[in-house]
Amino acid sequence: MADILTLKKFETLSPFEIKNELIDLAKAASRTSQSAFLNAGRGNPNWISTTPREGFFLLGQFAITESKRVMEQSPGVGGMPQAKGIAARLDAWLAAHKDMPGADFLSAMVKFAIKTFKFDPDAFVHELVDSIIGDNYPVPDRMLVHNERIVHEYLMWAMCGKPQPSGKFDLYAVEGGTAAMCYIFKSLKANRLLFPGDTIALGTPIFTPYLEMTHLEDYDLKMVPIRAPQENRFQYTDEEIAKLEDPKVKAFFIVNPANPSGMGMSRETIAKIVKLVKTKRPDLMLLTDDVYGTFVEDFRSLLGELPHNTIGVYSYSKYFGCTGWRLGVIAIHEDNIFDKMIAKLPDQHVTALDKRYGPITLEPRKFKFIDRIVADSRDIGLNHTAGLSLPQQVMMTMFSLYELMDEKKDYQKACMEIVHRRARAIIDSMGLHLDPNPNFDAYYALIDFEFWARKNIGDEAVEYLKKNVHPLDLAFRLAEAHGIVLLNGGGFEAPNWSMRVSLANLPDEAYEDIGRGVRTIARGYRDAYEASKTAPKK
Repeated sequence: MADILTLKKFETLSPFEIKNELIDLAKAASRTSQSAFLNAGRGNPNWISTTPREGFFLLGQFAITESKRVMEQSPGVGGMPQAKGIAARLDAWLAAHKDMPGADFLSAMVKFAIKTFKFDPDAFVHELVDSIIGDNYPVPDRMLVHNERIVHEYLMWAMCGKPQPSGKFDLYAVEGGTAAMCYIFKSLKANRLLFPGDTIALGTPIFTPYLEMTHLEDYDLKMVPIRAPQENRFQYTDEEIAKLEDPKVKAFFIVNPANPSGMGMSRETIAKIVKLVKTKRPDLMLLTDDVYGTFVEDFRSLLGELPHNTIGVYSYSKYFGCTGWRLGVIAIHEDNIFDKMIAKLPDQHVTALDKRYGPITLEPRKFKFIDRIVADSRDIGLNHTAGLSLPQQVMMTMFSLYELMDEKKDYQKACMEIVHRRARAIIDSMGLHLDPNPNFDAYYALIDFEFWARKNIGDEAVEYLKKNVHPLDLAFRLAEAHGIVLLNGGGFEAPNWSMRVSLANLPDEAYEDIGRGVRTIARGYRDAYEASKTAPKK
């Protein structure tokens, strides 16, 4: 077993930084033994959505012909695609290239979008073509006009669920969920909605950066955990939800379904939060990060239930296997408490914000919070060059339309089957018997080793472990002895003797190996405990 003092030095590090040390150990183990290197610490899926990508790359070829149509000079100088007649030219080009991969999808996609959203054909196709070429700055900077309408409809399905909220959301296309987090934290502070020393609540266990960012000197926020314990099937208990009644708690941030537990909020839990907000805390700011919602059937977000209080964050990364594309969205309802709270700030703060946003708008007091997030993301002065790269926005459009066209949800079913198959493999290999939970996304799983060990090696052995072995020893032993990388749960505000396993990024058979590795280490711990009983007393 690793030395406790050696492991204690890692306690201050994020699980994602500890992972780098574990990877080195696991790679070394795989080189010197018959074990494979199995990194289940990263959430990058090992599948991708192919059909929209085929359409994307084919569209790019058509776009080049449109460029050359306007201008073609040596060596390889083209012009900027023109809108007039472009939809008809695309139809003709696709008919001539109907055997190319992506032709059928691209043709059907354009027709679907024009019919569904009543788009002008030339305007829509020109947005796609000019944007995939990337020859202009993003205009509007917050999000392309057609892309915003399409993504809005996609988010109504992916995040809001049924019944859909009335009104509309303003969207900001960003560089993945990571950028969304950074931009939102920054603007909440800049607009005096959160001050250093203020208190926010985090639904725990939670994605580690939410824990880490609150403590940065940039924000210096106090944190109240709203716990969702395993004993309550990873749902927030009534006692924990009641903490939100405290007016000192300015905001409540959650990841739903949760990371690392993989559990989505039940309708009952959502109803309790809705009741609290509507009856006791109408001023409570909410942020919901719903990256994994598409892996839960009939998913429901706080964005759908409490649209006026909620900032929604979504990333395409996991569902479409596109982490490298960096595609994310911030959603804020057109009628929201953030704009109203800014308007009611004390005069000195309103005056300071007038000065902040004055260089980019003649009426800063009418400047929406969502547009302030855009401006703040480029430190105001570079607002005129803000916005997500246009080829990225085209890919976002095509992913969204692909899902909207899939009425039977065949793609969603296929993705869910992949992760649930792997979940069953690791559950069976650990000898567990669990009832199905409709709120479980199966993208991540949290192995509560202490809970499992009490049933498998006994309470006395576990108490020995907790007294004599550092919780990180489990992760380090898995890496060093078995070439397996899992993230320590303690870094997510989960139980210290727990580990997060990604069910998305390894072949199916690897998850049986992970389960066997955990059982082998447990036997080693039990043997150490048995040996301690017969060892001479010092």
